[in-house]
Amino acid sequence: MLRVRSPLGPWTVGHTPSPESRPARFVPAQVPGAVQLDWARAEAWPPHWKGDNFKAYAWMEDVYWLYETRLPADPSPPGQSRVLVLVGVDYQFEVRINGQRRMAQEGMFTSVEIDVTHDADASLQILIWPIPKYPQAHRPKAQASRSCKPAVSYGWDWHPRLVPLGIWDDVFVETRPTTHLATAQLRSVLANDLSVAHVWLEATLSNPLPDAQLRLRLLSPSGDVALQRQFALGEAATQHELAAPLLWWPNGQGAPNLYTAEISLLNGAGHVLDERHSRVGFRRVRLVMNEGAWEEPSAFPKSRSHPPITLEINGRRVFAKGTNWVNPDIFPGTITAETYRPLIQMAQQAYFNILRTWGGAIVNKDAFFEQCDEAGLMVWQEFPLACNDYADDPHYLRVLDQESRAIIVRLRQHPSLCLWCGGNELFNVWSGMTDQHKALRLLNRNCFDLDPETPFLPTSPVMGMGHGDYRFRDENGREVYQMFAQANNTAYTEFGCPGPSDADYIASFTPANELFPPRKGTTWEHHHAFEAWSVAPESWLFPSLIEDYFGPCSSLEQMVAWGQLMQSEGYKCLYEEARRQKPFASMALNWCYNEPWPSAANNSLINWPARPKPAFYAVALSCRPVLASARLPQFSWIAEDLFKAELWLLNDSPHAVPAGRMTCCLRMDGHEVPLVTWEFPETAANENLAGPVVRALLPQGQAQTFDLVLRVEDHPDWDSTYTLCFRPGVQRGRVRVGAGNNA
Repeated sequence: MLRVRSPLGPWTVGHTPSPESRPARFVPAQVPGAVQLDWARAEAWPPHWKGDNFKAYAWMEDVYWLYETRLPADPSPPGQSRVLVLVGVDYQFEVRINGQRRMAQEGMFTSVEIDVTHDADASLQILIWPIPKYPQAHRPKAQASRSCKPAVSYGWDWHPRLVPLGIWDDVFVETRPTTHLATAQLRSVLANDLSVAHVWLEATLSNPLPDAQLRLRLLSPSGDVALQRQFALGEAATQHELAAPLLWWPNGQGAPNLYTAEISLLNGAGHVLDERHSRVGFRRVRLVMNEGAWEEPSAFPKSRSHPPITLEINGRRVFAKGTNWVNPDIFPGTITAETYRPLIQMAQQAYFNILRTWGGAIVNKDAFFEQCDEAGLMVWQEFPLACNDYADDPHYLRVLDQESRAIIVRLRQHPSLCLWCGGNELFNVWSGMTDQHKALRLLNRNCFDLDPETPFLPTSPVMGMGHGDYRFRDENGREVYQMFAQANNTAYTEFGCPGPSDADYIASFTPANELFPPRKGTTWEHHHAFEAWSVAPESWLFPSLIEDYFGPCSSLEQMVAWGQLMQSEGYKCLYEEARRQKPFASMALNWCYNEPWPSAANNSLINWPARPKPAFYAVALSCRPVLASARLPQFSWIAEDLFKAELWLLNDSPHAVPAGRMTCCLRMDGHEVPLVTWEFPETAANENLAGPVVRALLPQGQAQTFDLVLRVEDHPDWDSTYTLCFRPGVQRGRVRVGAGNNA
């Protein structure tokens, strides 16, 4: 073995009021992990995610924490060196060996390497500072506005205030050859016609070696040698041509082809001193102008049009269907490859092709990007800025420069990385930033210098794009059906439709005496069913809204069933409406995909840790590459209403859809009423087809719902069903919300 990694341990940790004093007590620590979990485990505290137990952790953010262990006792082998590697420590820390300070750093995304060749059996201490808090912060999340620590843990509408600290990523001692590859990365760019991949190495040595040689072997997805070259270290930047590369494609557009790059360091005699292996993919990604965007502004004074937000992959415009990804756990140190795996697999199965990794959260571990590479999931990567004014403070900018460079260099080799973004919601009244802020100019510069082939956005949204709404019905009585049909955005990069979690799931963290009916001031509120969002006090449960459509609920199970139906149908409407607005609209990404802890109600599709809600399956149906679709004017109907629906065939696949036949019927009380048969023509690849408008007078009925059913002959996998609210016994003419065509 050229490199040998040795884990460290056992670890202990304790807290202290100052960096100079020693903790009065140490407890066992799990690394990677979080100091909060270590202390809670030692004290036998109940889980942080039950009830309001998270409040007990508040004091932990304001003390120092000291980790201790020992380095390997045996001396380094001849011709070898030992290096202590800290992949990620959260957030500001100091490393001491035998009581002597070796280094200090602010920033959790920049890895650290310390030579410990001559430190056999030495004591190792890692001191963690309290969390950063900007003293002039006008709200809790703004305490993160002078640091690169993710703001979400300071408290959000779906995340409690519980701010992690500790060693959150791998830590180990690596034995290496004294002369080794300090850095080694394969870089590439595709020719304009995509027929050739120009590849080169960026590599540095730990020590000079005049006769050193580098060998590059590139293995195809099938394992065959596609390219092999050997050259002097000084020739590393020389470009080599790989003819007819197999391209990496997003999910639904083609195969996510991955090559294996083997980079070897050879001495003058041809012996291998060191090796690095990685998987790489070849793709060209561009942000191009949306169709029709150059026509705006239409009047004088002529100024800037809406910025480009259509993704073009390998020369093909791709409609981005996906979601907003947040931390899969409150404590990033607990996240492993197995944490990511079910979430990535479900995203792929839902026909998603993009994940927006939101700027309020962590930059994910390597396993996330490796799995996205394999699944064909594009990653929109934001830097750790969100909803704050990150001012032009010299100290902050130095840390941001360090952190952003480390992030870019670590991630740029992943073909899934398709878009850099400065952060979330920075160009608005609550953040107050503009593209002239030095933080965003710095990030743009670093992305261009280190990864010029990947597009950059200063923030999301920018002019033309949409964030919101996040409710099934707004204060003006407009349902999602009307809100989105009236919208005209170049991309829908955040939109939400809330719904409750399953009843048994809610019961797992809610005391029995608080379970039903839900009410403020209880676990329901602590888990974001009430007062989560200041704009809507009943967020995210909205029990009054559920009752308005379906009447009083006699049980938790009944309330959950109706609320989940509304979320499922609302999300189907939102995704399909965004797709119908293609090509001017180019993206549909809901807020949000997953959660870091259990919520009683939220806009999410998947409960923590990886439990899909009914809305997940509804969205998966609406994101199929080809499907029969209906534009509906409203959710709630009564007898004698004139029902109306526009029929569509949606296609965002790279293949044409042959001509066929679609039938449409209403299903109520177990009976089906045929409405129309549509003989549709062939539909081109990546294009939609508008069909007829169907109308029917709704009959009397007893059930509280009815279905609109669309079937495509010979293609049952394209069929769709929409379940709508029906109010039996209600007379036409009664004032109703969301009345649509009968208003």
